[in-house]
Amino acid sequence: MALALILPLAACADTTSTMQLYPLSGEIAEADPTLVIRAVAKNTNSTSGPLSFRLPKRGKCTGTWTSLTPRVVSNSQGLALTLKKTGGEVGSKRETVAGVNNGEIYAVCDDGTRVQGTFVVGSGTASGTGQASDTNGNVYKLLF
Repeated sequence: MALALILPLAACADTTSTMQLYPLSGEIAEADPTLVIRAVAKNTNSTSGPLSFRLPKRGKCTGTWTSLTPRVVSNSQGLALTLKKTGGEVGSKRETVAGVNNGEIYAVCDDGTRVQGTFVVGSGTASGTGQASDTNGNVYKLLF
């Protein structure tokens, strides 16, 4: 009985992934070139979700990540003359296209700093690479 109550809750759980922002240039890179800024991306089993991280001297930053995952939609209708499918057939099928998908991040920090970036990710993978910058002139390498 307890297992029956836990399984629906587990199915609703968000998946979380970590992204890393590596300062390449700007005041943050000059202050500490070895700094790794860890960002938490939630709902990574979908195509969009919340994003949060902390920038030095800028406070907490919250925003959104999104990935454009193209899909193919095919519609079918017609007459089937087989023993298993006698009669008409109408329907549609959706599937993800394999390849490289583009994505974006956008976040606003406690002090008003805005961070914006783009990345690419392979279809069906949870890893990608990109670049981001903020309104204070910092540039970051984005890896996950």
